[in-house]
Amino acid sequence: MTKVIQAFLSGVFFTFILDFFIFLGIKLHYIDFYEIDLYYNILFADNQNIFIYFICTAGLGYLVTYTNNIKRDSIILGVFFLIAASTLIAPIGKALGEAMFMEKNVTLKNAKYTFRGDVYYEGRQIITFYDYELQKVILLKKKDLIQ
Repeated sequence: MTKVIQAFLSGVFFTFILDFFIFLGIKLHYIDFYEIDLYYNILFADNQNIFIYFICTAGLGYLVTYTNNIKRDSIILGVFFLIAASTLIAPIGKALGEAMFMEKNVTLKNAKYTFRGDVYYEGRQIITFYDYELQKVILLKKKDLIQ
């Protein structure tokens, strides 16, 4: 039983570190690039995919705890860390951020106006939106938009 708990905790630890670097790269090269007003902790918490996180936790926990080939395990963990850290390279972090958050050529409406453009980030209450007509980034409140 203690080995199962050790595997779970090891998996959580390694997955958290990988996740941290992925979201750090997105924050540095996508969120900051488009000057989206977003605190890192909110980005990290709101955009977790719990299923992927637990699959990685189980896989890495098993790898670290139950396998006995240290050389192979180290290589696998090293590759995962290199992949996660690759988001710290500007084009990769920006591309991943765009894949996760950007929606191109979207039409949004409120009571007065119709907006056409790109959604840069959809937060809890505000949508950061690039309007084609205005040619600038605007902030739209979700509650004011008409479905």
